[in-house]
Amino acid sequence: MKKLLLNIILITGISLFSVSCDRNLDEVNVDESRISEPVASKLLVPIQYNMSAVNYMRANDFTFDIMQVSLDFPNEGNSLSRYYITENTGAGFWNNSYKWLMQINDMKKAAIRDNDVNYQAIAMVLNAWVYSNLTDTYGDVPFSEASRLDETVSKPKFDKQKDIYVKLLDDLKAANSLFVTTKLLTGSDLFYKAESDANGIVNWKKFCNSLSLRLLTRILSKNGEVNVNERILEIINDPAKYPIFQSNAETAKVNVTGVAPLLPPIARPQDFTTSRAASAFFVETLKSNNDPRMAMFFSQAKDLAPPQPNIGYKGAPTGYAYGTVFTYQPSNMNQNLAKAPLNILVYPYAELQFILAELAYKGIIPGNAQTFYENGVKATIEQWGSTMPANYFTNQNIAYNGSLERIMLQKYVSLFFVDQQQWFEKRRTGFPVLPNNGGLLNNGNMPSRLMYPPNPRVLNTANYQAAVQQMGGDDINVKVWWNKP
Repeated sequence: MKKLLLNIILITGISLFSVSCDRNLDEVNVDESRISEPVASKLLVPIQYNMSAVNYMRANDFTFDIMQVSLDFPNEGNSLSRYYITENTGAGFWNNSYKWLMQINDMKKAAIRDNDVNYQAIAMVLNAWVYSNLTDTYGDVPFSEASRLDETVSKPKFDKQKDIYVKLLDDLKAANSLFVTTKLLTGSDLFYKAESDANGIVNWKKFCNSLSLRLLTRILSKNGEVNVNERILEIINDPAKYPIFQSNAETAKVNVTGVAPLLPPIARPQDFTTSRAASAFFVETLKSNNDPRMAMFFSQAKDLAPPQPNIGYKGAPTGYAYGTVFTYQPSNMNQNLAKAPLNILVYPYAELQFILAELAYKGIIPGNAQTFYENGVKATIEQWGSTMPANYFTNQNIAYNGSLERIMLQKYVSLFFVDQQQWFEKRRTGFPVLPNNGGLLNNGNMPSRLMYPPNPRVLNTANYQAAVQQMGGDDINVKVWWNKP
C-alpha cells in the first residue's frame, strides 16, 4: 500500500530529544518525547521536520485523492478519491498535530523563561501554521485549553473557529513585532538556517506575515465580522514593518537530504506508486499548460495491447464509473517525488503571489493582478528546479484571462504537495472545477470538513458533543465558519 504509518518519522523526532536514563516505576507513564526542562533551541528542528513530514504525508494520502491529483487504481470500492470519508480519515493528522503542538507550546514557554524573543516569535508562527490547518480541516477544535496537561486540563473545550482565527492573527501580528532580525538563533533551523544566515530571522518575519495573508484570504467572506481587509492593507502598505516573501529563495520548506535524521517521509519509494494512478484532471491540466515538469511528475501511460507501447501522459479519471474498462495502463506518479533529496514545501512563494493576484483582482489591494498571477506561474515551475519556457503565456490555456477561475486553477497547480491547501481553497472558492466521472459518492459533493476522529469523541465526550451541536453536526457536509454564507 502507498499509505504508510509515520513510525519512522516519530522515532526520528523522539531520538532528537535528551531523555533521562534513570527511570523509575513512577515515570513509566510519562510522555518521554517531552523533557522536564526544555530548551527552545533543541525543540525547533524536531518540530519542523516532523510536522512538515506529517503534512507531506497528508498531501500524499489525502489531498492527492480528494483533489484529483492521483487515485487508488484499479479500484471500484469505497475509496477516498470517491469521497468515502470515515471518522478515521483524519485521525493520524489530528493526533500528530496535537503531539507537535504540545512541543511548540513547550518551546514557547522555554523561550519566555529564557527571554529569547526570536524563539518565542517562531513558536507563535509555528502554532498558527499548525492550528490553522487543524481548524480548516475540522472547524471548531480544542485550542485555548489544549496542550495544558501540565495544568491537569485533560478534556479541553472546543473553541469556535472564528475565535481561533482572531487569536492566531493577533499572535502573528505580535510575533512580527517580537523578532530581532540582527540576532542569530542559538540552535539549528531547517527552514532558514537562522543560526548562521544573517537573513534568517528576516525570512522568519516574512513567513510570519505571508502566513497572515494566507489566513486573511481564507476568511475574506467574513470581512466586517472580522477586520479582514483592514489587516490585509496594513501588511501590504507597510512592507518595512510587515515584510513578505519576495522570491522562491524565501519559501518556507524543509530540505530532506536523505542523511539521517533528514530522511524521506516515505521509506520505500515503490510504496509511493503501488496501487496508484495519476488523475486525468491533474495530468490534463499540466499537459494543456505545456508544463515542462511532466516527466518530473509522471510516468508515461502504456497501451495494454501488445507490444504495450508508451502512449504519452494519460491519467485515469478520478471516480470513474463502475464497470469502466481501461485499454491502457494510466500514467503514475514519478517515484522520484518520494526520494531524497527533496523539498517539503511548507509555504511556497508561488502561493503568496496567487494570494496577491486574487486580492488585486478583487480590488482589495493595489497592484496588477496579471503581474502577480504571472509571477506565481513562473515561481511554481522554478520552485521544482525547472526552467520557465520562453513565450509561456502565449498559450491561451495559461494566459491570464481576468478571471478568478484562472487564478485558482494555477494556484491549485502551485500547491502540489502542500499539505491540504488545495482542498481548503477548493472549498473556499469552488475552484478548480473538478469533474464528476460517474462514480463519486456524497452526491458528487466535495466534503466540506472531516468528521472528528474517535479519540475526542470517546475520551472528551461532553466537549465533543458540545462542539457537534455548536458546529451543526459532525458531518462532512457541514460548512466551517469561514465557508458559511
